[in-house]
Amino acid sequence: MKILVLGASGKMGSAVAWDLARAPEVKQIGLLGRRREALEQTRRFIGAGNLICHAVDAADLRAAREAMKGYDAGALALPDRRMSYRIVQTAIEAGLPIVDMLEEYHRTPDAHETERIEVPAGMSLARYGEWLHEEAVARGVPFIDGMGFSPGLANITVGDGIKKLDRAVSAVARVGGIPEKSAAERRPLSYMITWAFHHVLREYMVKVLLRRGGEVVEVEAGTSREQLRFERFGKHEVLECAVTPGMASFITSRPELQDFAVKTVRWPGHWAGVQTLKECGLLDLTPVAFQGRDIVPREFLHSLLVPRLRAGEGDQDVCVMANTVHGTKDGEAATVEHFMWVESGDGLSAMARATGFPVAIAARLLASGRIRRAGILPPEDCIHGELYRWFLGELEERGIRIEEVVSWGAAPPPASRAA
Repeated sequence: MKILVLGASGKMGSAVAWDLARAPEVKQIGLLGRRREALEQTRRFIGAGNLICHAVDAADLRAAREAMKGYDAGALALPDRRMSYRIVQTAIEAGLPIVDMLEEYHRTPDAHETERIEVPAGMSLARYGEWLHEEAVARGVPFIDGMGFSPGLANITVGDGIKKLDRAVSAVARVGGIPEKSAAERRPLSYMITWAFHHVLREYMVKVLLRRGGEVVEVEAGTSREQLRFERFGKHEVLECAVTPGMASFITSRPELQDFAVKTVRWPGHWAGVQTLKECGLLDLTPVAFQGRDIVPREFLHSLLVPRLRAGEGDQDVCVMANTVHGTKDGEAATVEHFMWVESGDGLSAMARATGFPVAIAARLLASGRIRRAGILPPEDCIHGELYRWFLGELEERGIRIEEVVSWGAAPPPASRAA
């Protein structure tokens, strides 16, 4: 099989290609990116002989479509929503099965901070998502949407938890990338950049859809804060989480849930710090006058924080998951929990491993034809049953272990059970 990685010179795209290069059935991996020098650096890092560089700006849709020829599947690791939507549409038109790690559900595009998504003339943003789905169905193209850590692993584990119960009532996905503790202590907000920081700041400001009492409601990001004790895999940590975007497909794909939310995990104190920045207007996008010129507060803050939050030599990160699905089984109250603690390794950050490896595995599923259903597919709707168990086995071979705990009775405190 032949697989094309779009955005291959970035940290996440490099991780996708690194993993694909270790799969014997993958005979060719295309690395598509704007700068040949960066692509060559990625090729040297991976060190495999089946890599082909396509020095193509993804904004050049004609050239991108030409590069797609001859590949069995594509994996998208692009920097923003505008570029992602353009390439998704191009791949569908070219008939290329694709998997995208973007954090939203393309079938219901998020209308907040759209990053200049280009919608066909005369079409609304809401209609654009359905149109993309219809085009993919008509052309027989499967598009796995939002595959990585969250969305991605969070979707398929929560989805499996729901299937294990006779009736699922509530679900909370608690996921996040955090610095290793010593690295956190040296940084503002106890945070370290492991992926596109402008996306992180966007997720702190946009409105979020969730379910409460059977109704879909819109809330501010960063609300519904919760402290949790993570006591799995030999770890004993106190963490915090708050509502953010991340698994938008669940609002429509699992309407039976009375309550549903996604919460991002951070070290204690992070969310209070973010709230202070918000209240001071430092995350706003409306320009303000300052010493005779207009500046965008968030852009200014971004420029201040990035040098202070970058990973330094020897700094490590962690990806954490502590999901809870509660409902009934055989007439009794039951809870299904999933836990994960992933650290960096093989020259890759924990975030790159937890995001890039699932994308690479999903791309192989598309290229091999094991997932054939056409249209926009959220991970929870195409990776389940035997395929789910196989998927988790593939992850475990890569050192990413997801632990499942089923308990009976009232829902337990979040992530609090002893290992």
